[in-house]
Amino acid sequence: MPAKPAAKPTAKTPRHLTPELLWQLDRLGAPSLSPDGRRAVCSVTRYDTERNEGRATLWLLDTAGAAPRQLTACGPRDGQPQWSPRGDRIAFLARREQEGDKDVSAQLYTIAPDGGEARRLSHFGPGIESFKWCADGQRIVFSAWVWPDAKSVAEQDKRAKAWRERKETGYLTSEAFYRHWDHHVPMGRALHLLLLDLKSGRITDLFAGTGLELPRDGEGAGAYDLRPDGRAVAFVHDPVREPRAGNRLALSEMDLRTRRVTALADDKAWDFGAPRYSPDGKRLAALGAHVAKAHTAPAQLVLLEPGQKRRVVGADWDRQVDGPLRWSADGQAVYFTAEDRGRCHLWRRDLTSAALVRVHEGGWVQGWDLAGDTVAVLMDRAQHPAQVWARRGAGAAVRIESFNDTALAGVQLGDVREVHVRGALGEDVQVWLTLPPGFDARRKHPVTHVIHGGPFAAAGDTFGFRWNTHVFAAAGHVIAQVNFHGSSGFGHAFRHSLIGRQGELELQDIEATTDWLLQQPWADKSRVFATGGSYGGFLVAWMNGHVASGRYRAYVCHAGVFDRVATFSADSYPMRPKDLAANYWDDMPRVLAQSPHASAAHMDTPTLVIHGAQDFRVPDCNGLAYYNTLKARGVDARLLWFPDENHWVLKPRNSLLWYREFAAWLARHSGPVKAAKRSRQAVKAKAVARS
Repeated sequence: MPAKPAAKPTAKTPRHLTPELLWQLDRLGAPSLSPDGRRAVCSVTRYDTERNEGRATLWLLDTAGAAPRQLTACGPRDGQPQWSPRGDRIAFLARREQEGDKDVSAQLYTIAPDGGEARRLSHFGPGIESFKWCADGQRIVFSAWVWPDAKSVAEQDKRAKAWRERKETGYLTSEAFYRHWDHHVPMGRALHLLLLDLKSGRITDLFAGTGLELPRDGEGAGAYDLRPDGRAVAFVHDPVREPRAGNRLALSEMDLRTRRVTALADDKAWDFGAPRYSPDGKRLAALGAHVAKAHTAPAQLVLLEPGQKRRVVGADWDRQVDGPLRWSADGQAVYFTAEDRGRCHLWRRDLTSAALVRVHEGGWVQGWDLAGDTVAVLMDRAQHPAQVWARRGAGAAVRIESFNDTALAGVQLGDVREVHVRGALGEDVQVWLTLPPGFDARRKHPVTHVIHGGPFAAAGDTFGFRWNTHVFAAAGHVIAQVNFHGSSGFGHAFRHSLIGRQGELELQDIEATTDWLLQQPWADKSRVFATGGSYGGFLVAWMNGHVASGRYRAYVCHAGVFDRVATFSADSYPMRPKDLAANYWDDMPRVLAQSPHASAAHMDTPTLVIHGAQDFRVPDCNGLAYYNTLKARGVDARLLWFPDENHWVLKPRNSLLWYREFAAWLARHSGPVKAAKRSRQAVKAKAVARS
């Protein structure tokens, strides 16, 4: 008998969050405040699932709460908006067509905040990656991937044109750092800082002939800052001859007139980042991590003052400080974000007393800006997507937009609860529970782990688009997210605890959580699942070889590490031996002891394997080898492989397919236990017969 069609929502049947609705929601970028703090601008990306593409435009927001106004409409992807020092223009990056001249790379544009036509300010062949205004409003410093031996802008343009028109597709390199996440470092190029004079249009390569380059991981404008007098730029760079992923970074300053470079902080024991000048330009705040103690050492707030020893402010605070940094108007405090126990807040650190104040409480602060006594934050919570809030002076925070309110009106989300379970080493671990809409504790519900990646990351009070727990819970599941040992926001000892024994403590935390879940009266003990992506995918593969058969009905492994040796093909290969505490050629037994594939003989739980061919962080040889191993062993398995996706699934239609397959896999394995066992035995018998 065919299945009955799903009932249409009525007044008595509330709407639930679906993957389709997720792609109808606006996705907001970090706000940029005008110098007077009265207005903000942010990008708003809207997706068209039929066209399978997104379009980003800029919107003007009023920090007093007046209705937002669309500022740009012509470009397909306008981003990185920044106000000019006088507040009379907003600069942004875009690829557009004006008067028959079509951009082939991102260029710099400006538009008046009152609207009108955007004006293109650059015609630079290699394109622009990030930028910052000089204080005079007449110059802009920007970063770009250039040919370091090219002697002029004309030659850069000529090289860029030749590169675009080349017939060869091979990538040739002798570099140690040659690709990152999902793209190759542009062949033969380096990331330089350049100076654009807006009046003359002249571009000067500030790094020409110096051998300097910005970090290849493309931190953007967070890697440099302009002194308020416009005479110098501070920047971070890899001080060694051959850049590598994971190398510690040094901090230097360049005089923009003489091009003289002065080392500000170059210490083999410390890794620096996110420089920010004080309002008077006499001091510099930055992030510093004492990597000589441990490569997992948290970044701390560091203050550099002329003629004084570098000072760590709040050294006793065991949390990771995240950039960007911003100074208070009086130069007496620095603002930053930092995670704390599954949430990310905006903080202010007093530089004299080292007192720490929580300025804006998350949820999760995704982006923010500061101008005078006005703060604007982009923040989400588990119960809503990102919103923009503003606080002026000592007043209360006010939400200054309502982009997704109409789309989410009438949508019922389940409750999100925070619980704690005694895990590995006898320590408490945090667990987030997302309950189904209209949760009834008298009924039995399937339980599904959603295991976060990283591992130095955390599941938190945040609204995800790629792994939205409310979408999963809408199928009736209780979703559990464990902040296992290694997770960020719980102190350095907790973070560092898994080094050299990956899989061990994390599994104890997950299993302790499963034990706790199965003690709850609403848990269906026969329907327990585990899913995860990236490091969470590694843990799911690890569980398949280390957890007794039948405890979990099925797994979903997205972009998970399966073979530690094969994963040396990843872009992050210099960092992985630090996490494993061994090189495979020096201590293969220790590496294999942390590799799921070494326990393949014990894997027999059905698994959906998902991977993207453009994933350079966990190359897809992992997913394919895992899937092939399961098939060879006669284990029920299904593969979803994307030739055009990276570590994440970013295209709308691919994401919808991802959600459909995820839900269908769990539904398929939610039937009666005996039937599922017979099905597994039949699959295995066929595999044995074929072999």
